[in-house]
Amino acid sequence: MDPILEHKLLATRRHLLGSMAGGIGAIAMHELLAATSAAPVPAVAADPMAAKRPPLPAKAKRMIVIHLTGSPPHLDMYDNKPELTKRDGQDCPAETIAGKKFAFTSGTPKLLGTRRQWVKCGESGMELSDAIPHLHRVADKLCLVRSMFTDQFNHAPAELMVYTGSPRAGRPSLGSWLTYGLGTENADLPGFVVLISSGSQPNGGTSSFGSGFLPSVYQGVQCRSKGDPVLYVSDPPGMSRAMRRKTLDALKDLNELQARELGNPETVTRIAQFELAYRMQTSVPDVMDISKEPAHVLEAYGAKPGESSLANNCLLARRLVEDGVRFVHLFDWGWDFHGTRPQEDIREGLTQKGATFDRPAAALIEDLEARGLLEDTLVLCTGEFGRTPFQEGRTAASGILGRDHYPDCYSIWMAGGGVKPGYVHGASDDLGFKIASDMVHIHDLQATILHLLGFDHTKLTYRFQGRDFRLTDVHGHVVKALLA
Repeated sequence: MDPILEHKLLATRRHLLGSMAGGIGAIAMHELLAATSAAPVPAVAADPMAAKRPPLPAKAKRMIVIHLTGSPPHLDMYDNKPELTKRDGQDCPAETIAGKKFAFTSGTPKLLGTRRQWVKCGESGMELSDAIPHLHRVADKLCLVRSMFTDQFNHAPAELMVYTGSPRAGRPSLGSWLTYGLGTENADLPGFVVLISSGSQPNGGTSSFGSGFLPSVYQGVQCRSKGDPVLYVSDPPGMSRAMRRKTLDALKDLNELQARELGNPETVTRIAQFELAYRMQTSVPDVMDISKEPAHVLEAYGAKPGESSLANNCLLARRLVEDGVRFVHLFDWGWDFHGTRPQEDIREGLTQKGATFDRPAAALIEDLEARGLLEDTLVLCTGEFGRTPFQEGRTAASGILGRDHYPDCYSIWMAGGGVKPGYVHGASDDLGFKIASDMVHIHDLQATILHLLGFDHTKLTYRFQGRDFRLTDVHGHVVKALLA
């Protein structure tokens, strides 16, 4: 046996302590010196969700995001390409696809022109398709960007890129950054609420509305329009409200002791979340009850109390921001128009899916305006990327028409909150493959959103692992042409 190894195996506890004497003495000396020179024990931090003023003048005070999960076919909704329609069925020009990778297409695909009819809407003459007829009447309120692009062409990383600025999980989401910077205007409701429709979670999972390395008090709280509004908030059977209050008071005392001793921000978060959950037991059921809305409002949205739908969630978004919620994030599943099934066909499939979206979206804009909220509420509608100008590879021989993922050029729209109304920004080329003018990257959109809410995107930071992180990472610039 190796003599050094044998010595280690035979070492007794006394030998071990003897060899460590210097180290133990040093530890003891450190503790004695710390005890004599320690600073006073800090008090428990203030409420992390208290309302804060932004450092810069803000056009918007709150935000609603409608995320069409899967990404809608923008060439059949927002960006008419007559030349693409004229060349429908032809091979894609080699230069448009050379060196590019697509999610489900290889070889030389066929160009796919839209089957939709197009209308110039409002005084602005904004051109929109017949797939979204209700949005026609609010065209003069929309700020339509036809020159968006991103770095990702698969759903989860692209969605994370939109909301966290990174394609990898672990960064704070847009809603978390904003509640970190602004707090909430209503202490009885979460500052950041998430509502999901059409039955599926976001592609990025909870990371799309998570707090990442920010304190978890800033993460999105998922609410429901059907059943208990928030899971696990109701008191268990046999516990009275008075007993719940005594329990929380005892927990608060213990957590405050730990917060003073260790100074961990997550302990303060725990106190704030327990207290918020207690207040939410009465405040959330009230704000989530859309049956209190007049019949004409329910009709305008197409909302039906007790059901789960994007229509209900759009109405809830208005109720939540009206009651002081800072950020409401709606996720609606079912916009991945590959054409692998009839529901994903850009003809009847898009007509049916569009009907679940454009009516409540238009009603939300009109309702916010009628209540004087639109001017300082920013509304964003987007997917995670765009769709190809050609037919998706797997369905090339099918009678169902669909499009593949496309990150290089797509469309989004905003309304209210300081953006320019009735305005179209940027353009794609004649076939919809490339941006022809005024490119807007995802980080540019994020920088512009933060600007509208009163922040310099380079200065809204949080220190983590020795580095100051921000939503836009080291990229992005404010697109001033979008500002009213």
